[in-house]
Amino acid sequence: MLQTPSGGAGHGTAATDSGLMSIGTVLNALRDEFPEVTISKIRFLESEGLIEPQRTPSGYRKFSADDVERLGHVLRMQRDHYLPLKVIREHLDAMERGEALPLPTVGRQRDGEGVAEVTEGPTAARIGRDELMAAAEIGEQELQEWESYGLITPLPDGAYDAEAATVASLIAELGRFGIEPRHLRVMKAAADREAGLVDQVVAPLKRHRNPQTRAHAEARTKELAGLTVRLHAALVQTALGVRLP
Repeated sequence: MLQTPSGGAGHGTAATDSGLMSIGTVLNALRDEFPEVTISKIRFLESEGLIEPQRTPSGYRKFSADDVERLGHVLRMQRDHYLPLKVIREHLDAMERGEALPLPTVGRQRDGEGVAEVTEGPTAARIGRDELMAAAEIGEQELQEWESYGLITPLPDGAYDAEAATVASLIAELGRFGIEPRHLRVMKAAADREAGLVDQVVAPLKRHRNPQTRAHAEARTKELAGLTVRLHAALVQTALGVRLP
């Protein structure tokens, strides 16, 4: 497991040009442990202040080894402990200041004492509308159009799940190839059907009276989601007769 670096991205860490990496190289370095990570996710974490890569004169991001180390810690704390980004940022900043702090936990407080609890699900990172557009580098008109097709859906309070930034960035990238949002409705429908299949499998666990069993449903959902994503990718590659790196 990676050890917390003494200096994180943009926090006084120096690196020679030869030691700096492009965002694509960083993505490949992280994907062994975090197969679902995307370039859009890395950009979003940067926009949230979790990392501060250097920039070339032409504006390209360049990451040091400490940046990659810090990214790994952020992704691991999201995956394993369901911590909000604000809590993760504060924890890593405290570690860099040399403060020996226990890993934060998400739980209720009672009589001044922390109460350990089994969470029903992850504490999802959330972003506002302006943050979403900034992370995906899109405008209001594009976002409204994508919402009209059901490709991106706000939460009841008007905020968005952080993963919406990844969806928005991918829609924008496909658009550069002439694939319009209306063409993507079939992909959204397929994703909804796949999600429905996974939910059907884990539904009995979610309804169980035992809290530990309900918590196990979250892990089972993640496992099945990863398998369906891999199967979908393999089927598309087979249909196109290509093999992605």
